[in-house]
Amino acid sequence: MIKVRVLGRGIEKEVEWRKGITVADILREVGFNTESAIARIDGRVVLEDEKVEDGVAVEVIPVVSGG
Repeated sequence: MIKVRVLGRGIEKEVEWRKGITVADILREVGFNTESAIARIDGRVVLEDEKVEDGVAVEVIPVVSGG
């Protein structure tokens, strides 16, 4: 399982790990896309195509825009 926490939204969810799962897959599982959020693993910002290992914790940070 992969533990996912969405910062600032109070959302915590577990995503079932499967071979080849990527950051983009996890973002979609919690309702975001790669343009509306970024992800961190172990405090490091990760790219959308990075593979995610079983048992890690992913923090999702929604992007805020405006002007």
